[in-house]
Amino acid sequence: MTEPQKRKDQRVDTPLLVFLENARGVTRDTSASGAFFWTSGTYTPGQPISFAIELKTAGGRMMWKCKGAVVRTEPRDHMVGVAASITESTMEPA
Repeated sequence: MTEPQKRKDQRVDTPLLVFLENARGVTRDTSASGAFFWTSGTYTPGQPISFAIELKTAGGRMMWKCKGAVVRTEPRDHMVGVAASITESTMEPA
């Protein structure tokens, strides 16, 4: 029996650049309500987080600026995987 999906939005499995306050990273997947990305640093579930994801569109580069919370982390080697919920976001030209 397959476990039901907790996600409410469809994920897009595409590597995109992520910009955080003191680090950069790359997404594993994104959706309208959350993102999972690999980066450096220390993050704690429940911690507020702000990040921007660079999108390349037909009209040029855009920055998807997001605010939310860390849902979980996955330490691996010298990196950490961060699953973050998105509670607020805006789209701005890069």
